[in-house]
Amino acid sequence: AQADYRHKKQSGGAGQFGEVHMVIEPYYEGMPEPSKYKVNGKEVTVNIKGKEEYDLEWGGKLIIINSIVGGAIDARFIPAIVKGIMDRMEQGPLTGSYARDVRVIIYDGKMHPVDSNEISFRLAGRNAFAQAFKEANPKVLEPVYDLEVFVPSEIMGDVMSDINGRRGMVMGMETEKSFTCLKAQVPLKELASYSTTLSSLTGGRATFTIAFNSYQLVPADVQEKLLAAYAASQTEEE
Repeated sequence: AQADYRHKKQSGGAGQFGEVHMVIEPYYEGMPEPSKYKVNGKEVTVNIKGKEEYDLEWGGKLIIINSIVGGAIDARFIPAIVKGIMDRMEQGPLTGSYARDVRVIIYDGKMHPVDSNEISFRLAGRNAFAQAFKEANPKVLEPVYDLEVFVPSEIMGDVMSDINGRRGMVMGMETEKSFTCLKAQVPLKELASYSTTLSSLTGGRATFTIAFNSYQLVPADVQEKLLAAYAASQTEEE
Protein backbone atom coordinates (compact mmCIF):
# COMPACT_ATOMS: atom_id res chain seq x y z
CA ALA A 1 0.00 0.00 0.00
CA GLN A 2 1.05 3.58 -0.61
CA ALA A 3 0.43 6.77 1.38
CA ASP A 4 1.33 10.46 1.24
CA TYR A 5 1.03 12.57 4.38
CA ARG A 6 1.68 16.26 4.93
CA HIS A 7 2.11 17.61 8.44
CA LYS A 8 1.62 21.37 8.51
CA LYS A 9 1.16 23.58 11.55
CA GLN A 10 1.44 27.35 11.90
CA SER A 11 1.22 29.01 15.28
CA GLY A 12 3.16 32.27 15.25
CA GLY A 13 6.88 32.35 14.51
CA ALA A 14 8.34 29.21 12.97
CA GLY A 15 5.77 26.58 11.98
CA GLN A 16 6.02 22.87 11.30
CA PHE A 17 6.13 21.32 7.85
CA GLY A 18 6.99 17.85 6.63
CA GLU A 19 5.63 15.70 3.83
CA VAL A 20 6.41 12.00 3.33
CA HIS A 21 5.46 9.59 0.52
CA MET A 22 5.96 5.88 1.20
CA VAL A 23 5.12 2.36 0.07
CA ILE A 24 4.85 -0.42 2.67
CA GLU A 25 4.71 -4.19 2.31
CA PRO A 26 5.25 -7.35 4.39
CA TYR A 27 8.89 -8.32 4.88
CA TYR A 28 10.34 -11.84 4.88
CA GLU A 29 13.96 -13.02 4.99
CA GLY A 30 15.61 -13.28 1.58
CA MET A 31 13.02 -11.25 -0.35
CA PRO A 32 14.41 -9.54 -3.46
CA GLU A 33 15.25 -5.84 -3.44
CA PRO A 34 12.44 -3.65 -4.79
CA SER A 35 12.73 -2.05 -8.23
CA LYS A 36 9.24 -0.89 -9.21
CA TYR A 37 5.76 -0.69 -7.69
CA LYS A 38 2.37 0.05 -9.13
CA VAL A 39 0.07 1.37 -6.43
CA ASN A 40 -3.29 3.10 -6.98
CA GLY A 41 -2.59 3.37 -10.69
CA LYS A 42 0.75 5.13 -10.07
CA GLU A 43 4.07 3.55 -10.95
CA VAL A 44 6.84 4.13 -8.44
CA THR A 45 10.42 3.42 -9.50
CA VAL A 46 12.75 2.55 -6.64
CA ASN A 47 16.30 3.93 -6.77
CA ILE A 48 17.91 2.63 -3.61
CA LYS A 49 20.02 5.35 -1.96
CA GLY A 50 20.28 3.62 1.39
CA LYS A 51 18.93 0.65 3.34
CA GLU A 52 18.64 0.18 7.09
CA GLU A 53 17.56 -2.94 8.95
CA TYR A 54 16.16 -2.65 12.47
CA ASP A 55 15.62 -5.56 14.87
CA LEU A 56 12.49 -4.61 16.76
CA GLU A 57 12.38 -4.94 20.56
CA TRP A 58 9.19 -7.01 20.33
CA GLY A 59 10.55 -9.35 17.63
CA GLY A 60 10.62 -9.20 13.85
CA LYS A 61 12.21 -6.54 11.66
CA LEU A 62 11.64 -3.15 10.10
CA ILE A 63 13.44 -2.52 6.80
CA ILE A 64 13.74 1.09 5.64
CA ILE A 65 14.74 1.84 2.05
CA ASN A 66 15.61 5.41 1.16
CA SER A 67 14.65 5.99 -2.47
CA ILE A 68 14.34 9.80 -2.35
CA VAL A 69 15.61 11.52 -5.49
CA GLY A 70 16.63 15.12 -6.05
CA GLY A 71 16.94 15.96 -2.35
CA ALA A 72 13.17 16.19 -1.84
CA ILE A 73 13.79 15.37 1.84
CA ASP A 74 17.13 16.12 3.47
CA ALA A 75 18.98 12.99 4.71
CA ARG A 76 19.10 14.45 8.24
CA PHE A 77 15.32 14.04 8.52
CA ILE A 78 15.29 10.30 7.67
CA PRO A 79 15.98 9.18 11.31
CA ALA A 80 13.00 11.29 12.44
CA ILE A 81 10.74 9.62 9.85
CA VAL A 82 11.97 6.19 11.01
CA LYS A 83 11.24 7.15 14.64
CA GLY A 84 7.70 8.12 13.64
CA ILE A 85 7.22 4.80 11.84
CA MET A 86 8.50 2.88 14.88
CA ASP A 87 6.17 4.84 17.19
CA ARG A 88 3.21 3.65 15.12
CA MET A 89 4.50 0.10 14.78
CA GLU A 90 4.83 -0.20 18.55
CA GLN A 91 1.23 0.90 19.03
CA GLY A 92 -0.19 -0.73 15.91
CA PRO A 93 -2.86 1.17 13.96
CA LEU A 94 -5.08 -1.91 13.75
CA THR A 95 -5.72 -3.02 17.34
CA GLY A 96 -3.08 -1.19 19.38
CA SER A 97 -0.87 -4.32 19.20
CA TYR A 98 2.63 -3.93 17.78
CA ALA A 99 3.34 -4.54 14.11
CA ARG A 100 6.38 -6.43 12.84
CA ASP A 101 8.15 -7.58 9.67
CA VAL A 102 7.44 -4.58 7.45
CA ARG A 103 9.47 -3.04 4.61
CA VAL A 104 9.02 0.69 4.02
CA ILE A 105 10.22 2.49 0.90
CA ILE A 106 10.40 6.26 1.39
CA TYR A 107 10.46 7.60 -2.15
CA ASP A 108 9.35 11.25 -2.10
CA GLY A 109 8.18 14.15 0.02
CA LYS A 110 8.61 17.87 0.56
CA MET A 111 10.32 20.12 3.05
CA HIS A 112 10.30 23.83 3.88
CA PRO A 113 13.52 25.84 4.28
CA VAL A 114 12.33 27.36 7.57
CA ASP A 115 9.46 25.30 8.98
CA SER A 116 10.82 21.76 8.47
CA ASN A 117 12.27 20.13 11.57
CA GLU A 118 12.58 16.69 13.16
CA ILE A 119 9.21 16.74 14.92
CA SER A 120 7.45 17.65 11.64
CA PHE A 121 8.94 14.64 9.84
CA ARG A 122 8.43 12.33 12.82
CA LEU A 123 4.70 13.14 12.76
CA ALA A 124 4.52 12.92 8.96
CA GLY A 125 6.24 9.51 9.00
CA ARG A 126 4.00 8.27 11.81
CA ASN A 127 0.77 9.27 10.05
CA ALA A 128 1.85 8.16 6.57
CA PHE A 129 2.68 4.72 8.00
CA ALA A 130 -0.67 4.47 9.83
CA GLN A 131 -2.54 5.41 6.65
CA ALA A 132 -0.65 2.92 4.45
CA PHE A 133 -0.86 0.14 7.07
CA LYS A 134 -4.65 0.29 7.20
CA GLU A 135 -4.82 0.20 3.38
CA ALA A 136 -2.55 -2.87 3.16
CA ASN A 137 -5.16 -5.38 4.36
CA PRO A 138 -3.20 -6.23 7.54
CA LYS A 139 -3.88 -9.38 9.54
CA VAL A 140 -3.80 -9.93 13.30
CA LEU A 141 -1.51 -12.68 14.62
CA GLU A 142 -1.85 -14.39 17.99
CA PRO A 143 0.54 -16.53 20.03
CA VAL A 144 -0.20 -20.25 19.70
CA TYR A 145 1.14 -22.69 22.30
CA ASP A 146 1.98 -26.39 22.26
CA LEU A 147 -0.16 -28.09 24.90
CA GLU A 148 0.56 -31.56 26.32
CA VAL A 149 -2.04 -33.11 28.61
CA PHE A 150 -1.46 -36.33 30.57
CA VAL A 151 -4.92 -37.70 31.27
CA PRO A 152 -6.48 -41.04 32.28
CA SER A 153 -7.47 -42.73 29.01
CA GLU A 154 -11.10 -43.29 30.00
CA ILE A 155 -11.81 -39.52 30.24
CA MET A 156 -9.61 -38.48 27.33
CA GLY A 157 -12.69 -37.77 25.14
CA ASP A 158 -13.95 -35.00 27.45
CA VAL A 159 -10.52 -33.35 27.47
CA MET A 160 -10.32 -33.52 23.67
CA SER A 161 -13.79 -31.95 23.29
CA ASP A 162 -12.76 -29.11 25.58
CA ILE A 163 -9.60 -28.47 23.52
CA ASN A 164 -11.66 -28.34 20.31
CA GLY A 165 -13.93 -25.77 21.98
CA ARG A 166 -10.86 -23.60 22.65
CA ARG A 167 -9.99 -23.34 18.94
CA GLY A 168 -7.34 -25.98 19.57
CA MET A 169 -5.96 -28.45 17.06
CA VAL A 170 -5.11 -31.95 18.27
CA MET A 171 -1.73 -32.97 16.82
CA GLY A 172 -1.43 -36.50 18.15
CA MET A 173 -1.81 -38.95 21.04
CA GLU A 174 0.39 -41.48 22.79
CA THR A 175 -0.95 -44.06 25.21
CA GLU A 176 1.07 -45.54 28.06
CA LYS A 177 -0.63 -48.01 30.42
CA SER A 178 -3.87 -46.32 31.53
CA PHE A 179 -2.81 -42.76 30.61
CA THR A 180 -2.90 -40.85 27.33
CA CYS A 181 -0.57 -37.98 26.38
CA LEU A 182 -2.63 -35.65 24.22
CA LYS A 183 -0.65 -33.16 22.11
CA ALA A 184 -2.36 -30.07 20.70
CA GLN A 185 -1.81 -26.48 19.59
CA VAL A 186 -4.03 -23.90 21.27
CA PRO A 187 -4.14 -20.06 21.09
CA LEU A 188 -2.81 -18.57 24.34
CA LYS A 189 -5.98 -16.47 24.73
CA GLU A 190 -8.01 -19.69 25.05
CA LEU A 191 -5.81 -21.13 27.81
CA ALA A 192 -6.68 -18.49 30.42
CA SER A 193 -8.87 -20.76 32.60
CA TYR A 194 -7.48 -24.09 31.43
CA SER A 195 -6.02 -25.26 34.74
CA THR A 196 -9.36 -24.92 36.56
CA THR A 197 -11.36 -26.52 33.74
CA LEU A 198 -8.99 -29.47 33.38
CA SER A 199 -9.08 -30.13 37.12
CA SER A 200 -12.87 -30.02 37.08
CA LEU A 201 -13.15 -32.32 34.02
CA THR A 202 -10.76 -34.95 35.38
CA GLY A 203 -11.26 -34.71 39.13
CA GLY A 204 -7.69 -33.42 39.45
CA ARG A 205 -6.22 -36.53 37.80
CA ALA A 206 -4.61 -34.80 34.77
CA THR A 207 -1.53 -32.62 34.35
CA PHE A 208 -0.45 -30.39 31.49
CA THR A 209 2.46 -28.35 30.16
CA ILE A 210 2.52 -25.50 27.64
CA ALA A 211 5.31 -23.99 25.51
CA PHE A 212 5.27 -21.22 22.92
CA ASN A 213 5.09 -22.49 19.34
CA SER A 214 4.52 -19.57 16.92
CA TYR A 215 2.39 -16.62 15.92
CA GLN A 216 -0.52 -17.57 13.65
CA LEU A 217 -3.37 -15.73 11.94
CA VAL A 218 -6.50 -15.28 14.01
CA PRO A 219 -9.75 -16.37 12.31
CA ALA A 220 -11.62 -13.60 10.45
CA ASP A 221 -14.49 -13.47 12.98
CA VAL A 222 -12.04 -13.05 15.89
CA GLN A 223 -10.18 -10.29 14.02
CA GLU A 224 -13.44 -8.43 13.41
CA LYS A 225 -14.26 -8.54 17.15
CA LEU A 226 -10.77 -7.26 18.04
CA LEU A 227 -11.04 -4.39 15.55
CA ALA A 228 -14.50 -3.42 16.81
CA ALA A 229 -13.33 -3.49 20.46
CA TYR A 230 -10.28 -1.34 19.65
CA ALA A 231 -12.34 1.16 17.63
CA ALA A 232 -14.81 1.47 20.55
CA SER A 233 -11.97 2.04 23.04
CA GLN A 234 -10.49 4.78 20.83
CA THR A 235 -13.88 6.53 20.56
CA GLU A 236 -14.26 6.47 24.37
CA GLU A 237 -10.81 8.02 24.82
CA GLU A 238 -11.65 10.82 22.41
